[in-house]
Parts: sequence; C-alpha cells; structure tokens
Amino acid sequence: MIPHPLRRLGPRPLPAHLAMAWLAWTSSIAGSALLRSASPGSTPQAPPPPRLNPRLAKLTAELFAHPPAEVAAALGHEIAHRLERMAAGILRYRHHPGRRDLPERPTVWQEGTTRLVDYRPEGGVPLLVVPSLVNRAYVMDLSASRSFLRWLAAERGIRPLLVDWDAPGPIERGFDMTDYVAGRLDRALDAAREHTGAAALPVIGYCMGGTLIAALGQRRADAVSGLIFLATPWDFHAEADSAARAQAAQSDQLIHWIDSQGELPVDVLQTLFLAFDPLTAARKFRAFAEGDLYTPQAHAFVALEDWLNDGIPLAAKVAAEALGGWYRANTPARGEWKIAGEVVDPGRIACPSLHLIPSRDRIVPPPSSQALAAATPGADVLQPPLGHIGMMVGSAAPVDVWVPIADWLDRLSAA
Repeated sequence: MIPHPLRRLGPRPLPAHLAMAWLAWTSSIAGSALLRSASPGSTPQAPPPPRLNPRLAKLTAELFAHPPAEVAAALGHEIAHRLERMAAGILRYRHHPGRRDLPERPTVWQEGTTRLVDYRPEGGVPLLVVPSLVNRAYVMDLSASRSFLRWLAAERGIRPLLVDWDAPGPIERGFDMTDYVAGRLDRALDAAREHTGAAALPVIGYCMGGTLIAALGQRRADAVSGLIFLATPWDFHAEADSAARAQAAQSDQLIHWIDSQGELPVDVLQTLFLAFDPLTAARKFRAFAEGDLYTPQAHAFVALEDWLNDGIPLAAKVAAEALGGWYRANTPARGEWKIAGEVVDPGRIACPSLHLIPSRDRIVPPPSSQALAAATPGADVLQPPLGHIGMMVGSAAPVDVWVPIADWLDRLSAA
C-alpha cells in the first residue's frame, strides 16, 4: 500500500499530458484566424456586427482591434509561457521532499495479491471497505490529515477492514470479474466476519468498488447488513457525451490488444482517463509552479499526485468486461451484467443502502450513479458538492462525506 520510494514519474503518461496541452493551446492560433474569417459581415479591416453571444462579440471585436500578425505573436508568447509554467510545476512536484510515511496497519487475511487490512479499534463496529480495481487502495488512507479510515477508527469507533487488491499477480492476471467478486471478495467478506465475530457487516464501495459490491450485496444477503456506494458508476450511457467518448475509446482493436498483453497497462489506462478532462494536468501543475512548497496545501497536492501516479494494471478479462461490457454495451443498466452466471439486479438488494453522489464528479457523471440509487429499493441519497476524488480526500470531505457516512453507520447498527 505504501508507494515505492523511487523518483517520481508523474504526471503519467507525461507525453500524453504535454501533447494535450500543446494541441489545445496551439489550436487557439488557428481558432483566432478562423473566427476572423468566418465572422458574418466582417472584413479584414472591420469587426463583425454584434452577435447573439456577448462573449464572442467581445472577443471578435478585440481580435479586429489588432493586426493578425500581432495576435498570432501574442498567442505564441502566451502558449510558450503556459508550457514553461506547466514544466516548472512538474519539476517542483518531482523534486518535492514529501513522502507518505503513515505506519502500516496489520494484514489479517491474504490470498494471492489480495489482502485484508485491519484499521481497528478492537470492538468497533466492523466495516468492509472495497476500493476500485484500477487504483491503489490507500486513497482512503492518504496522509495523516486525509485518512478516511483512520478517522473512522479514531473518531467514531468504527473498525474498517480494507480490501487491498494490489496489482494482479500471476494468478490474478487470468481473473475476470466473477473471480474477483464471487471469489476474492466473497472470501474477504468471510474473513472479515471470522476475524471480527460479526455475523453480518456493512460494506462500502468506492467508484468501481461500488459496482462490485452491488453484486456482493445481492449474492451475500446473509452476510451484508448495509451497503454504501461512493461515486458508483452504473448507467454508463447516462450522459450522451460520456457514452460517445467511451464508445470512441473502447474499440475492439484496443480490447484485442489488451488481451494480447494479458493486462491493461497503467499508462494506457491513464491515457483513457485523460478523455474526461484533457487539460487537468496543465491547470494544476501551472498552479503548483507558484507559491510556497511547504504549506499543508502543497503537501496535500503531492500526496494526491503520488497516489494518482502509483496506478496498477487491470487484468485483461476484467478490462474487456469493463470497456466492452460496461462502457460500450452498458450491461449493468440494461440488466445484462452477470456475476457467476447471475444477473446483477439492484432491485434485489434487500439491505439498507446509502448512495453518495458527488455533484461535481467528472469521472462518474452524477446521472450514472443516480441510476443505481433509483434502482435500489429504499435507498438513501446524499449529493455533496464535491468531485470524484475530492469526496474522499478534499478539505471538505470530513464534513460533507465522512461524518454523514459515520452517522448512517451508527443508525444502521442501532436499528
């Protein structure tokens, strides 16, 4: 769970981030020429008439106030400045002295590369925590000031048991989702029950982990007392633009290539995520180039970037099922996704459930998660004004997410 103390490589993949920034910024040169030539009623000497869009009218008027060569030179200067600041921010990050140094919690069960980590306290209400398969589990235990799991244990007496998937080993490289859910996750649940003495316990799933626990809750109604879904994707075509991006990216050729590799490599996966926000690295590293490197905010930025760049590959069959089944065919929302030959139907979830759907999520659009909540009987829903990752580690996460989860668990245990 602790990232390797090697030199930083992020943001990964660096060539893709730089190319996205370069293409976006240099397109402004062509865009300015196109805007000048395509403006109705305009000539090279005269600005266009007022437009319906006030911002466009203001921009075109400003463009016509300067010769084309002067505009192009100004744009070139701005592009060079932005690239220089982005590079400066990346170098600042790579040489930052901060490293994650939290003490490891004990492993109480392990099978292959999957282990169960106990955050205690003894006697606390047990909670099984299931992260995504495509990121390291320690996003929920990121730093001393941003650890959801240690906060639950220390402040609320809840006993989190974290499923740490780790990277696929020789056995896991052949896994499909049934192997992970009906195999590893089933047995992790039983190990948590045996270790804590609980007949049934609540389960929380983050992102893809939430999709997996929807299947677990249906399969193991005897052993699951409640389900908490954090930014969980379900309807992968809930927003047309997201569906279009997914369908364009997840081609048969890509899936065939992944199969030939035996896994979906980290840098390829990170490149796919770039489609959600191509300029995210450009914005945040330009900002990181300024200011004090030793503030709590700077350390929080570095800790999060270290986690983002410490990715793990995805087993080939799991990747094919997610890309071809979930994103392209939308099998969960269509009632066609199966685990161990059985359709996963949220309507069959009998236990209480809480759905946290961050309203600013750009990775899992809120309508995608809302579809799962709508299909789950008696679901409680909260919509914190946060993003996909901010809901776990942002400055507002303790108040807007951690406390409501703990309160819900208290009510569940008292029922």
